[in-house]
Amino acid sequence: MYLATTGRSTDAPPRPVGVGRRVPGTVVALGAVSLVTDVSSEMVTAVLPLYLVLGLGLSPLQFGFLDGLFNGATALVRLLGGKLADRGGGRHKAVAGAGYLLSALSRLGLLLAGGAAGGIAAAMATDRLGKGVRTAPRDAMITLSAPPEVLGRAFGVHRAMDTTGALLGPLVAFAVLWVTADAYDAVFVVSFATGLLGVLLLVLFVPAGVPGQLPSTALDFERKAVQRKAEPKAGVLRDPAFRRVVVAAALLGAATIGDSFLYLLLQRGLDLEPALFPLLPLGAAAGYLLLAVPAGRLADRIGRRAPLLYGHGALIAAYLVLLLPMGWPTVLLTLALLGVFYASTDGVLMALAGPVLPREGRAGGLAVLQTGQALARLCGAAGFGAAWTWWGPRPALAVAAVLLAVAVAAAWRILPDLRVTAGGPGNGNEEVTA
Repeated sequence: MYLATTGRSTDAPPRPVGVGRRVPGTVVALGAVSLVTDVSSEMVTAVLPLYLVLGLGLSPLQFGFLDGLFNGATALVRLLGGKLADRGGGRHKAVAGAGYLLSALSRLGLLLAGGAAGGIAAAMATDRLGKGVRTAPRDAMITLSAPPEVLGRAFGVHRAMDTTGALLGPLVAFAVLWVTADAYDAVFVVSFATGLLGVLLLVLFVPAGVPGQLPSTALDFERKAVQRKAEPKAGVLRDPAFRRVVVAAALLGAATIGDSFLYLLLQRGLDLEPALFPLLPLGAAAGYLLLAVPAGRLADRIGRRAPLLYGHGALIAAYLVLLLPMGWPTVLLTLALLGVFYASTDGVLMALAGPVLPREGRAGGLAVLQTGQALARLCGAAGFGAAWTWWGPRPALAVAAVLLAVAVAAAWRILPDLRVTAGGPGNGNEEVTA
């Protein structure tokens, strides 16, 4: 079924100067905010598994539950954040800012919690509340600021800047632990101050209003025709193309285990010193940083479905590599494959879903997608933690690889295919196949 058809008409509106050559300033400003915020969050993420498992003595099952909570227990807040952002002509900046502030304040919660599991869980949940509130409005601002044919590149630039923060965060955590003789409280204090800086950058440099949509491509024109036939209040899940994206993302998320488990496997296999543990995510972050923009541009050219699923194929390969005898080559290959996975999936999924959604409900629709993925990953993390506890890490990892391969095969059949046909991006030759 075709939701949009291609065309070669010479009557397509001319492309504005700069479109396709550079990303909008709003995307760059949001990338700067994400960079600083990710320094703050990745400082905590880098040391948290070590702090909970080695420092406080949590079992893998307990850590799996908390890690799932950390990533997935904010579903209703994601939906609320998206709905609030779409109200009144768009309150994307205000809602996103509230989310960034919540995440910054959660660092104080970790500092005050001490070793109390309840306090730690509450602080982790607060951080994820903040992320849940801000993510959909932020991604909606990106999709509303850039034309559909260059969304892959726009998300690639944003994710590259975001990943720069992810790369710097563990380095800062490592430096703080080294200077303070493994004082985790110092990491939480520095993370809190950095998070507040990110909020300040958002207030000062991100425009309050969402810019008007650039001249429509064939995709936009045809999608509007389809949307006019739908019931006004039917909701985004009534759209068959978007529903397929949500279902496929949920399947893939349920078969994906948390990165923290992979880093713990690497740490145990190499018997790394605790102070070196925060450096493990650097390899994946470096790969993501280098590949985010090329992956986005490739997705704009060949369609977004294939890179998304090939990226999950790289994750399957990472699981299989971890089943091999442990050594530094194993570590480097695993981290490189994780970088390929994130570069090919994170922004590409948003670029795939964005043009399918109407402008007035963009944030809410992306929130539905992110919610489904987060809940699925909650189940995946908890399930893997249980499998590790009962069977051991290697059998659990083998089962996870098989399940993810099945999910990729299913998603290939389910996902709609958004591609740019002959004539190049921006010439009105976009096609959506469901």
